[in-house]
Amino acid sequence: MAGLAAGFYLPRPARAHCDTLDGPVVTDARAALEEGDVTVVLKWVPAESEGEIRTAFQKTLTVRAESAAARELADMYFYETLVRVHRAGEGAPYTGLKPAGTELEPGVLASDKALETGDVEALVKLVTERVAAGIRERFARASAARTHVADDIGAGRRFVAAYIELVHFVGGLYNAAEAEPAAHERVEDAHAESALSPHARSAGSPGVCGKDAAVSCRCSSSTN
Repeated sequence: MAGLAAGFYLPRPARAHCDTLDGPVVTDARAALEEGDVTVVLKWVPAESEGEIRTAFQKTLTVRAESAAARELADMYFYETLVRVHRAGEGAPYTGLKPAGTELEPGVLASDKALETGDVEALVKLVTERVAAGIRERFARASAARTHVADDIGAGRRFVAAYIELVHFVGGLYNAAEAEPAAHERVEDAHAESALSPHARSAGSPGVCGKDAAVSCRCSSSTN
């Protein structure tokens, strides 16, 4: 059953903007280079990676002073290094910097807007409505498929597919909501470090039926 479940609905992670040229990481990197203060960006990386960023920053400052062309290349080197290390700290792959204006998901944009305005209500409304619609859609499919389970094996399999999609979708959402905020040590270290700088700036799914799944498959207990 675990193998069967893996072929069905798998929540995809949100497409964040930390790797875009107009995203918050590169924006802070530009400010750091202009101010000559690396502490502006240290909040974006784990404490153990701080040395790599400090070294890259110093190299960039040295090279960018040579010419306009050297400045452009050196700056891009620093942006890429910072974003790559930041992504690694998140456990995410680095696939290169994306152009400014890259389309972002509504949830990401709404989160940024909420932080800018200090008002979370529009964000809550957006996510709540989308989640409710997702649950209703999956429930309707599973409920409709359930009425034909006894007809034939094919109908039964269609019900199982709809059932697995529903329970994993709802279970993943519930577990995510129940989880403690991800107050990782690297975030605490970054905040403590950036508090030392007068230029410091505040920073701002589960798999299915696998060992790292946030939702354990209810069917797995019957699997031999």
